[in-house]
Amino acid sequence: MSRNWAYLSNYLVYSSMAVYTISFFAHAIETAWAVRIPNASSSQTFDYKRTEKVARIATAMMALGFLLLFAGVIARGISAGRVPWGNMYEFSITGALAFSGAYLAALRKYDVRWLGLIVSIAVLLTLGTAVTLLYVPSAPLVPALKSTWLVIHVSAAIISGGVFLLANAIAAAYLYLDSMESKGDRTPWAKRLPTLEYLDQLSYRLVAFVFPLWTFAVIAGAIWAESAWGRYWGWDPKETWAFITWVAYAAYLHARVTVGWRGRRAAWLCLFAGSTFLFNYVYVNVWGTGKHTYSGL
Repeated sequence: MSRNWAYLSNYLVYSSMAVYTISFFAHAIETAWAVRIPNASSSQTFDYKRTEKVARIATAMMALGFLLLFAGVIARGISAGRVPWGNMYEFSITGALAFSGAYLAALRKYDVRWLGLIVSIAVLLTLGTAVTLLYVPSAPLVPALKSTWLVIHVSAAIISGGVFLLANAIAAAYLYLDSMESKGDRTPWAKRLPTLEYLDQLSYRLVAFVFPLWTFAVIAGAIWAESAWGRYWGWDPKETWAFITWVAYAAYLHARVTVGWRGRRAAWLCLFAGSTFLFNYVYVNVWGTGKHTYSGL
């Protein structure tokens, strides 16, 4: 029975990749077909009203891909008889789920559909890496992971990571547009994107929203460490980098609220904080040493 669930999980993950691919092409077509060149002497412009139906298809496929991947993660957990967060393959498919989920949640309130192309590429790269390089058969947890704190700590960390990475994508867009505007006017395509002030505020709001959850994840991890290893903190590489990420995002928020940093400096600091999270997730999980090496391959 567990093998059937494992096969179903794999099928759902691959199906989600196919649907995310459709979303990617739909987003690309949305931009490409929006180009208008009235006559030979006129410069190109973009009319996104012409591609509204394609844009809706792209968003619908993103949502369907999210649902299929969510079902795949659930099936993986059922096949292993535990929560599906015991190795890098499971962390990766759940991380891709959190990232696309954060995008879809933000899309309900903010104008971030222009990020769909970037999100779909990032999700496909993550899932592609997971199924080709990180895949391992579902198996029981190692003893250190058999705890209720696995659900509490890891779920909080994964949700935080998805929102952090979305904020970083917006910060990167800010820097790209800021560089473009410093050299002159925006290109026709870039004129579709929000103002620099809007991007600056949106990135800040996302970080401010999820930072308390990341703080909780770090504290929950310390409590779990005391339960598993008899100490709250041991400066294990993963613990150290989780703390560095916390300090970096705390510095970002402090710089925004107290010092008054805005714009380019704040965006660079946000990207730096995000890079510490990615380093912890990729390098420390796969090649690091210490008590958290069970998270690797």
